[in-house]
Amino acid sequence: MNMMENLKTKNIITTIALSLVLASCKAPMATVIKDEVKENIPQNFNQEEQQDANNNSGTTPWRQFFTDPNLVNLIEISLKNNQELLITLQEIEIAKSGVLAKKGKLSPTVSAGIGAGLKKAGRYTSEGAGDATTEIEPGREMPDPLGNFEGGLMANWEIDIWKKLRTEKESAVAHYLSTVEGKNFVLSNLIEEVADSYYELLALDNQLDIIQQYIKLQQKALEISKIQKEAAATTELAVKKFEAELAKSKAAEYTIRQQITEKENGINALLGRYPQPIVRTKESFMSTIPQTVYTGIPSQLLSNRPDIKRAELELKSSKLDVEAARKEFYPSLEISATLGLEAFKPSYLVKMPESIAYNLVGEMAGPLINKSAIKANFQTADARQVQALYEYDKTILNAYLDVANMMSRIKNIDQYYQLKSQETKALDQSIDIANQLFRNSRADYLEVLLNQRDALDAKMELIEAKQKQLSTVVDIYKSLGGGWK
Repeated sequence: MNMMENLKTKNIITTIALSLVLASCKAPMATVIKDEVKENIPQNFNQEEQQDANNNSGTTPWRQFFTDPNLVNLIEISLKNNQELLITLQEIEIAKSGVLAKKGKLSPTVSAGIGAGLKKAGRYTSEGAGDATTEIEPGREMPDPLGNFEGGLMANWEIDIWKKLRTEKESAVAHYLSTVEGKNFVLSNLIEEVADSYYELLALDNQLDIIQQYIKLQQKALEISKIQKEAAATTELAVKKFEAELAKSKAAEYTIRQQITEKENGINALLGRYPQPIVRTKESFMSTIPQTVYTGIPSQLLSNRPDIKRAELELKSSKLDVEAARKEFYPSLEISATLGLEAFKPSYLVKMPESIAYNLVGEMAGPLINKSAIKANFQTADARQVQALYEYDKTILNAYLDVANMMSRIKNIDQYYQLKSQETKALDQSIDIANQLFRNSRADYLEVLLNQRDALDAKMELIEAKQKQLSTVVDIYKSLGGGWK
């Protein structure tokens, strides 16, 4: 009868244990959202034109894409000294350490230690009474108080039965790879910013030359107006108008000089150095022909653009984090062991095997009651992986729109530049005509002033158009994923 009762009791205990294990294994499911942005990416950037997948400027190394030796030299300096890039490199090192930390959890931890202690048990306790009647050796009583000296190795190992630790390691690896792509994205942005600033500086140099030429033109017009006033061919009003226009032009010259200084300092900041002259050749700026850009097809952005690859790896990492957080609901198995020497007197430590002590324990435990913490951790990880998906989709969409907008801008800016060139030539001719008529008193000073102002504005706008031409090519090169190779 007793055997039956014992068997029944064991069955009850086993059933309760299994129920507890099953209860702890119940885990929520992660949110699944269909990635429609990636699946529905268009076949071409311009539906009216077909792009060639074999020609893509985004795969061209930046040293081949940029041909100006001064610009290439500035980019090389920036890649060595730029602080933002150096900060990003440290983020890679931090992520690499994270991978090592997660990898270390897969292996047992082993430590060594020594210890000493002293204990006296009460005489009228089971321990004290037992020690009082025990002889450590024949004719030798147990010491009182009792010392304890020990030393040895301790090991602890969490068995990765659900592959939770491996999942955490894979997540850390994906995050590390995303930081590498983040570095590539910083490289691409840095090269774009240096090139854009360089072309803006050249444009300012050329605008300064134009304003200085305009000042000389105004000085000649002022001299002519004074001569005509003496000859009573014009009035004092014309002289004052030309004087005012000359002063305005000189003020504009100092404004451009200040802009040049600030642009040079901005480039030096990108290069990670204190202000110094920027080596450049301004004479060939207006004759520079922009690079021909080949866009390839939109799906190539997924493999060429580092910001898309970074977002994809962060999405992968966040999904793995959800999987690891879900496995927190499962029981964990830990094994701990100790091996060493232990005795109540140091001289006895060398007496082996009597002084050898060891311990081996295996423990499986899982959460049962009050799972709020691990539930909150799972919900946080789940929300972050949904957030990472939206971030990934947004990055793809923005990348596509960047290229589409740049393609349209290149076409329009080319047309704009051609028309501005025609306008500038026509106004240059009109200035000569107006000046000749003014000398012969067949045109008044207002016609001369208006023609000169229009010509100045047109030349300034033509220089800006050239700068936009060159910068747009740089921008679309970066938008296609170029600049980091």
